[in-house]
Amino acid sequence: METVSDYFGSMVFDDRVMRATLSSEVYDSLQKTMNENVPLDMSVANAVAAAMKDWAVAHGATHYTHWFQPLTGVTAEKHDSFISPSPDGGVIMEFSGKELIQGEPDASSFPSGGIRATFEARGYTAWDPTSYAFIKDKVLCVPTAFCSYGAEALDKKTPLLRSMAALNKQALRILRLFGNTTAKAVRSYVGPEQEYFLVTKEMFDKRPDLRYAGRTLFGSKPPKGQQMEDHYFGAIKPGVAAFMEDLNVELWKLGILAKTEHNEVAPAQHELAPIYTSANMATDQNQLTMEIMQKVAARHGLVCLLHEKPFAGVNGSGKHNNWSIATDQGVNLLSPGETPYENAQFLLFLCAVIKAVDEYQDLLRMAVATAGNDWRLGANEAPPAVVSIFLGDELTAVLEAIETETPYKSAEKTTLKLGVDVLPKLPRDATDRNRTSPFAFTGNKFEFRMVGSSNSIACPNMMLNAAVASSLKEYADRLEKADDFKKELHDVIRDTIREHKRIIFNGNGYDDSWIKEATEKRGLFNYRTTPDCMPHLLDKKNVDMLVGLGVFSETELRSRCEIMLETYCKTVLIEADAMVEIARTMIAPAVLEYASSVARTAAEKKALAADLPCAMETELVKKLSSLSDQISRRVDALEETLVTTRQIDGAVEQSAQIRDELLPKTNELRIVCDEAETLVAKKYWPFPTYGDLLFGVR
Repeated sequence: METVSDYFGSMVFDDRVMRATLSSEVYDSLQKTMNENVPLDMSVANAVAAAMKDWAVAHGATHYTHWFQPLTGVTAEKHDSFISPSPDGGVIMEFSGKELIQGEPDASSFPSGGIRATFEARGYTAWDPTSYAFIKDKVLCVPTAFCSYGAEALDKKTPLLRSMAALNKQALRILRLFGNTTAKAVRSYVGPEQEYFLVTKEMFDKRPDLRYAGRTLFGSKPPKGQQMEDHYFGAIKPGVAAFMEDLNVELWKLGILAKTEHNEVAPAQHELAPIYTSANMATDQNQLTMEIMQKVAARHGLVCLLHEKPFAGVNGSGKHNNWSIATDQGVNLLSPGETPYENAQFLLFLCAVIKAVDEYQDLLRMAVATAGNDWRLGANEAPPAVVSIFLGDELTAVLEAIETETPYKSAEKTTLKLGVDVLPKLPRDATDRNRTSPFAFTGNKFEFRMVGSSNSIACPNMMLNAAVASSLKEYADRLEKADDFKKELHDVIRDTIREHKRIIFNGNGYDDSWIKEATEKRGLFNYRTTPDCMPHLLDKKNVDMLVGLGVFSETELRSRCEIMLETYCKTVLIEADAMVEIARTMIAPAVLEYASSVARTAAEKKALAADLPCAMETELVKKLSSLSDQISRRVDALEETLVTTRQIDGAVEQSAQIRDELLPKTNELRIVCDEAETLVAKKYWPFPTYGDLLFGVR
């Protein structure tokens, strides 16, 4: 019987395959390219391409593609077959180093934010050797970066790789100051926990809002939702278990380390969590995971909903981004350690994160900003839109002792002069978890809980990497000039705590008093919506940092601001158009039809006997008629606002109009439609209800 270890990674051109198929010279050269950024020789590329093609063909592949991540938020691929004509009229299978290294997809139809005109079609994909090639649907997929003819990044992978390079450079400077001369690289590592909903395909097909928007635009809460808290970690239903089993097999074949699966809080909601890998590979694998979830669900007669808020009044879905940094020797730089050397180094890296999150809290909020996530953040099920850090009582007390230069109140009072005294040993789970915190320290990593379930994790991780690299650069610049390293180290950490302690909050992030304290007393940002936060991407401090570290050019930043706001606008406009259509052609007719039926019943009763009571029918017809009129008026008002909104030029201005005028109109329409659902007989209602959807999977 075949076991997981037999087929794990069977569809990946990973290190095991490379060792078996490449000569030692080619393998060693490729490893230097992957790990030390040594330029790739074309002869090596040709050898790798030949081995990759032979391996792929042996596994049934007929085509190859440069698999990339444009600014649409999903992946893209253009398939080319391996065949080339032979002189005898047949074909041979070929794949050259040139074809491996570079492709030329049409770039004109992908978002560019004004970087290029529509007629400027040329774009390039460039092989990323740090992420393994894989086979999907009989196609060899080569992970690549995507750029314009002028070399501007048009994707999410390129700035992520740049941010990792910036973090690596600055972290190595710090390690050298601590006497570490053997580490060759420092990388960020990520484990994204993916939440999702499952509904039946039959019911999905009857909901045009799910088809158009990926979320329900109408729907009243069912009598039972998540009140009993019986779904969380509950027994998994057979249909869901079969889906999860099939999903695991597909992910494991692709070398994706799917580890944990369970029911989440809301009915029909579930979670999958992988083991950590490098931020670059984790990003690629999470994009694959979302795609495969949807494909596997279809095999089982299900639909996987990845929207952040598919059901109003029910918990939405996030993607907790567990982030840490480690050397190529496996040393986690956010692990407290057990010696003075490790303690001081840990505290410096910890302070770098604290400083980064405080100074660039706006960038972290922007990195998770989408129309869908706006519905989730701050809804007492996810962290608020205010960014803060949870450290736990013990670590916070250590930092306070350093800040005030007073004895640390542990079992034995000790004054912490870094590099001399030992930091009290912190077990891996030294703190309780705080599920209300946007950014929580959990022993040897930070859990960034604000990321939405459909988001690419490239954006939050590139901002995290860059912000921390910026902190480390400032530290290295200061420490490299110091005459007394230990004293300067102590002063750097003390100064950081004093200047940035406002970002540390260990309490309940759901409490309204915290939002007031955060904004009024601590001066933290509270950007509740995408239109609130996205324009701040172009604030001078953000541009200076990201451009200075080489993560973005100013042109690329302007394009991304434009694209994100345009995407927000398009998303909400599609939803509003769908609401108009559904309310006018499905809900309003259903209300009228049921009202007519009730009126006929009342008339028939009166025809039988004039004294038969009809108060219930009469009252119900009045309510339905009133709701029908309200639906009509509110549809007209929404449609009128849609016309006005579309006439506004500029993504910033249009997004503000959507936030201030359009969304309130959609909410007003939804209120009356949802009330109608509670009155109309089920057989007249035009689509499945929340109760049907949430409890429909067996």
